[in-house]
Amino acid sequence: MVYTKSEEQVGLMKEAALLVSKTLTEVAKMIKPGITTLDIDQFCMEFVKDHQATLSFYNYHGYPHNICASVNDVVVHGFPNKTALKEGDLVSIDLGVILNGWHGDHAYTFILGEVAPELLKLVKVTKESLYKGIEKAIVNNRVGDIGFAVQEHTEKKNGYGVVRELVGHGLGTELHEDPQVPNYGRRGTGMKLVENLVLAIEPMINLGTHKVFTEEDGWTVKTQDGKVSVHFEHDVCVKKNEALILSDFSIIEAAEKANINLNSSYY
Repeated sequence: MVYTKSEEQVGLMKEAALLVSKTLTEVAKMIKPGITTLDIDQFCMEFVKDHQATLSFYNYHGYPHNICASVNDVVVHGFPNKTALKEGDLVSIDLGVILNGWHGDHAYTFILGEVAPELLKLVKVTKESLYKGIEKAIVNNRVGDIGFAVQEHTEKKNGYGVVRELVGHGLGTELHEDPQVPNYGRRGTGMKLVENLVLAIEPMINLGTHKVFTEEDGWTVKTQDGKVSVHFEHDVCVKKNEALILSDFSIIEAAEKANINLNSSYY
């Protein structure tokens, strides 16, 4: 079932989305070699609760943590753990909150220290592909137009692997609503987009093959060839001429630039 939102509801969803953005901004300030993803998980839990919200992911279909922390070849759904992050890691933090009954849900990939130029490019291109997909999230376009834009920029132009098994989704009072939003597809196919449909658009792009597998924990998804994967996600409201982005990467990026432990050459 596809649910569109009223303008008032979109405003409430923006508040939830911005709380995720603010939380990830604090993560950008603290993340560095030596910290653990379990430390980040604990911080996010406390920060979200301090803002009178709850965590979307905790105990969702049995998920045992507050965030997903996916390092290097982990695509998504990585369990936070006590392993210290190290120089050269790429770390995707995916976070969901419930504020006033509405979900916010997005992800950001952080670069720790010096990494190879090919990895910097993967991060850059994946983030670019997110915005190319968002450009297509307008009234009377179709879901396939979003996926085509992402796939065109990442796979066809740059030779990266676009994950097939995991997709973006509708968002609202439920964490996952219809429609599904793949990061691949054909233009002019899929559901027609209508005004005030809210989507979580989230390219998951691999340096190598698009093929993935799930570990025995039933959650952690990794690249089949062991190469790095990158994940970015925005909450987006479909509008007539230009999509409305409810989340905010600019505050995360500003904190990222200020954190001297992150690689300034990315910018």
